[in-house]
Amino acid sequence: MNAYIRFKLALTENEPTIKPYDEAAWAETADVRDTPIEVSLTLLDNLHKRWVVLLKSMSDADFAKQFRHPELGVVPLEKNLALYAWHGNHHAAHITSLRERKQWQ
Repeated sequence: MNAYIRFKLALTENEPTIKPYDEAAWAETADVRDTPIEVSLTLLDNLHKRWVVLLKSMSDADFAKQFRHPELGVVPLEKNLALYAWHGNHHAAHITSLRERKQWQ
């Protein structure tokens, strides 16, 4: 959700400064711990549907727009999209590896 919001900010503001967050701390809140995984998967699926519509509507000039990350500096949306594509694959590899180690079907 933060990635999507960062895209929207960069598309609608001139080089906005985004706020980093502590991902580990976010993962420990009650809405994460106490909600069935299906709720999160549905949320993620619908978020991705919206993001795809947004991405398909973007021009080359839109992908050149950027935001400012307090730790990373200026980040163009084109680079950010590549980072999130890698990030998603990285998470999927963690899940696949865990499934194999636990021998889940």
